[in-house]
Amino acid sequence: MMKLNTKKLISLSLLGLTSCVALAQKPVRPLYKNPALPVEERVQDLLSRMTTEEKVGQLLCPLGWEMYERQGEEVVPSPKFKQLIAERPIGMLWATYRADPWTKKTLANGLNPALAAKAGNALQRYMLEHTRLGIPIFLAEEAPHGHMAIGTTVFPTGIGMAASWSPELLKEAGEAIGKEMRLQGGHISYGPVLDLARDPRWSRVEETFGEDPVLTGVLGAAMVEGLGGGDLSQAYSTVATLKHFLAYAVPEGGQNGNQAMVGMRELHENFLPPFRKAIEAGALSVMTSYNSIDGIPCTANSYLLDQLLRNEWKFRGFTVSDLYSIEGIHENHAVASSLEDASLQAVTAGVDVDLGGDAYTHLIRAIREDRLQEAVVDTAVCRVLRMKFAMGLFEHPYTVPEVAAKEVRSREHIALARRLAQASITLLKNEGGLLPLSKSPTQRIAVIGPNADNCYNLLGDYTAPQAAGNVKTVWDGVRSKLPASQVEYVKGCAIRDTTAMEIEKAVAAARRSDVVIAVVGGSSARDFKTQYKETGAAIADKGILSDMESGEGFDRATLSLLGGQQTLLEAVKATGKPLVVVYVEGRPLDKNWAAEQADALLTAYYPGQEGGNAIADVLFGDYNPAGRLPVSVPRSVGQLPVYYNKKAPPCHDYVEMSATPLYAFGYGLSYTEFAYSELRIEKQNAHTFTVSFCVQNTGTRDGEEVVQLYLRDEYASVSQPLKQLKKFQRLFLKQGEKQTVSFILTAEDFKIVNREMRNEIEPGTFEVTIGKASDSIQLTGNIEIADRYLF
Repeated sequence: MMKLNTKKLISLSLLGLTSCVALAQKPVRPLYKNPALPVEERVQDLLSRMTTEEKVGQLLCPLGWEMYERQGEEVVPSPKFKQLIAERPIGMLWATYRADPWTKKTLANGLNPALAAKAGNALQRYMLEHTRLGIPIFLAEEAPHGHMAIGTTVFPTGIGMAASWSPELLKEAGEAIGKEMRLQGGHISYGPVLDLARDPRWSRVEETFGEDPVLTGVLGAAMVEGLGGGDLSQAYSTVATLKHFLAYAVPEGGQNGNQAMVGMRELHENFLPPFRKAIEAGALSVMTSYNSIDGIPCTANSYLLDQLLRNEWKFRGFTVSDLYSIEGIHENHAVASSLEDASLQAVTAGVDVDLGGDAYTHLIRAIREDRLQEAVVDTAVCRVLRMKFAMGLFEHPYTVPEVAAKEVRSREHIALARRLAQASITLLKNEGGLLPLSKSPTQRIAVIGPNADNCYNLLGDYTAPQAAGNVKTVWDGVRSKLPASQVEYVKGCAIRDTTAMEIEKAVAAARRSDVVIAVVGGSSARDFKTQYKETGAAIADKGILSDMESGEGFDRATLSLLGGQQTLLEAVKATGKPLVVVYVEGRPLDKNWAAEQADALLTAYYPGQEGGNAIADVLFGDYNPAGRLPVSVPRSVGQLPVYYNKKAPPCHDYVEMSATPLYAFGYGLSYTEFAYSELRIEKQNAHTFTVSFCVQNTGTRDGEEVVQLYLRDEYASVSQPLKQLKKFQRLFLKQGEKQTVSFILTAEDFKIVNREMRNEIEPGTFEVTIGKASDSIQLTGNIEIADRYLF
């Protein structure tokens, strides 16, 4: 047996002891920081380590635009941000990159895409390095028609995008918006807006996809798919947030935030289906609305937020209040006696995140004093943390400023903005084939009106300041078609202000021209003179006559043209020159005079940054218009609400006028003609039918048609719509080309909400109509349903 050296034994023992101590001192990585583990395991580990304050902090979303400081070409966290983090944990920020008169962020002091990426990186780094658990922050951004930030692409507003009737284009727009947001460090996109717009007096019609649940649902789902479809592992996927839950666009009196007078069956038949379809497409967040329904504020409605969203629809994302709508439970609706009571009502109803970030701080004391079970907050926190882990923020919290500078507002995205604007423009009248206009070297054009050369009036609300040259106006577009010597511009008047009228100058220009293009309508352009509520809604002030007559907070009592616009139109018409009237608008304004007196009439909605080029493309025939109205155009506010799918019985005429709209849902003209024929209906099974027919371009130009299939249940146990859109398709046909179109109607298309509030298919006859618009039916057939079916 060998004898061991005593000194060596002592040395080996000391070495082993040192190794054990070193091993004991080596920090063990928490499970939640291990990307190899399942998301749920990481969430539960992190939750177990969090204090009550840290948990509630994940549910707070304060305003973000004061949380950074520009220092030359670098961006650092602001003292306000550092103070906020020292005082309370937070889980996300809202509108960090937002720039507009409300935030007082301009081209001079705001963030271009590269600086935005640097700002996001700086805030993330601070959160990781200066908070106990190092939880990355979510950055939530407004993105209804483009990311609301400097240097991004501005697409047509929602009502314009809807006029394209093209889910393919909206998916592309969603992809572009998601990419631009993520490149700059944003994660949560607020939009699409799925409110059904049945009252054009309401100030936010421009943000919606119109009045119909099927069109809204299909387009909303397409945009959500473009935003990533809920797969947060994709590089450019966002947490798409649907707005506003629920029935927000039908406020009493058309006033933003007023109660919605809507019954439960109506909610299930019309207002809820678009949200469900978008959630099925992958939307991971839902925003509550400011209004109440049947006396219950939507931000405290447990039926909507818990029973319906969670239990019935199995929604797996998180909900968020609208800005300060939790405070509104107490301050506006007066159904809570204190802010703490309002917070308890919201969180127990199912609101996960507090947009504004103040109300939910009261939850901490409520938990400590046993007025709220901590498990309620735990559930909400887990919903937020799952999204952060799924997006990979713990492993990849930063973005690359150089890539943002290169790829935000790329040529491809600008081209897409033009294509979407072209597709949305809706031709309402073309007397004698005045359009398209000639590019003859002898043709002289007068371009007049307050929206002819005002870039911001083309963009709509929720739009950032624009660098010179970014936005193409109608004046720019016309000059791209004809030499400068052949075109002349006169503003004529403002949208609202009447102190600087140029009517005589406009008339003189009209007399020198061969054709007049008058660009009128409305505006949602904010300026630095307008005052704002703490929610960001503008305050209408008759003492300040900016152009703004639409956009959040600017509800209307009438729909007529404001300021001197009507006077301008009548004066130009009196010259006898052919008159083309183009409406740039955020809501369907009164078009009665133009419908009678103009030779050609179009609406371009708010067409976005490429709107001027797109309008000129249509006017001069480089693009054959195929936009279709996503909302009815009323003859008078006295008709309101006027929408195509009202329930039986049919309307009767008023003493003064017809009860029908001036222009119906789905209406729009083309420079060519289309004929429909050969309707066939084939039964596949008890509740599935194939409907096919032929469409032929019988005109003299290539063009697009939007075919529309409507259904009517002839007799049912509860009143049904006189007609309801079920299917549609936008298709391109060359001159003379004939194409067969097929739609499949399934059980989902035949169901009703019965007297017991259950979805049911009742036996009976269904009328199938195929048309160019809701009031232009070309083919009619019937389907017989023999078997009853309860869902």
